[in-house]
Amino acid sequence: MVAALRALLPAMVAARLAVLAGWLIAGVARSGTEPTTRLRTEGLLAWDGTWYRDIAVLGYDAIPAEALRFFPMFPMVARVLALPFGDGGVPWTLVVVANGAAVVAAVMIRQLVIDERGDEALANRAAVALTLFPTAFVLVWAYSESLFLVAAIGVLWGVRTGRWSMAVLAGLVAGATRPLGVLLAIAVAVELVRVWNTSDRRTRVIGLAALAAPVVGTGTWLAWVGWRFGDALYPFTGQGEFRGDAVNPLTRVWQAVGDALGSEMFGDGLHLPFAVAFVVLTVVVLRTWPVSYGLFTVAVMATALAAENLNSLERYALNAFPLVLAVAGLCTVRWRSVTATAVGLAGIVSLSALAWMGIYVP
Repeated sequence: MVAALRALLPAMVAARLAVLAGWLIAGVARSGTEPTTRLRTEGLLAWDGTWYRDIAVLGYDAIPAEALRFFPMFPMVARVLALPFGDGGVPWTLVVVANGAAVVAAVMIRQLVIDERGDEALANRAAVALTLFPTAFVLVWAYSESLFLVAAIGVLWGVRTGRWSMAVLAGLVAGATRPLGVLLAIAVAVELVRVWNTSDRRTRVIGLAALAAPVVGTGTWLAWVGWRFGDALYPFTGQGEFRGDAVNPLTRVWQAVGDALGSEMFGDGLHLPFAVAFVVLTVVVLRTWPVSYGLFTVAVMATALAAENLNSLERYALNAFPLVLAVAGLCTVRWRSVTATAVGLAGIVSLSALAWMGIYVP
């Protein structure tokens, strides 16, 4: 743990300074204008953070139905931790949980790489790449990504190292934290098939529980929504109001080329470079990491790209954490590491600034 934190400390400090720089730049660029003034006042609770705050304080019944798109685990954890402080402590606990989970996720991905490859240098690069991912400002804001990453890494780490009980718990948390959590069942299925013939009965039973866990985590939330509000699928179908209809992801990438060259140059066209980079990194994952990592990454990226509106594409890609492993694997020489670090920090500064200006939807 000490070695991990020592390796991570510079990146963690740099990421938070980059977020601060984004907040300052937004203020200078659009001082006194709406929605910049409002979003900067909301600070680390801007955008989705305000939804999680309201859910934790008021509950789903007291706020608009679109809040059901936000899965309950993250605000529930913050609500419990805020109990000694009352409602006024909720904003702080949301931020603390997000930042604390971000550190845990980085430490976990480092240990996962060590267990997979036995390469401490690669493991350190992976932890830094996660911390300095271009959209890693959401690991500092009151967003659920940090908690989801802890759970998702826990699932893959568990099934790859035979810690099936850990995968069960992590899968339940992932499924109740973000809609993409259910996709972890794909990775678990691959690993369960791999070890099935050499496993005893107990391992098979726990393995099947791990396979079901993400589905149970999500299904429990959907069942509650159906019982309480009469539309069990709204947490998924409600996304269509904001992301548009589902489309062929390959077709959508091609359309993004036209967006970049046309009237949407500064709209959906801005997502094209990221989309291309993520597709390339997905190929790297498929070629260099176990099948379970690759299929999970493909599933997340296909889901992220299969939308008419590519808003938040970069944040969704962060959920496909094996992309970080691909970045770490490519940064084998100093100039690549320096370039990746510069791109990551530039992304954190610029995307957080644009989000606080209301131009970019994180």
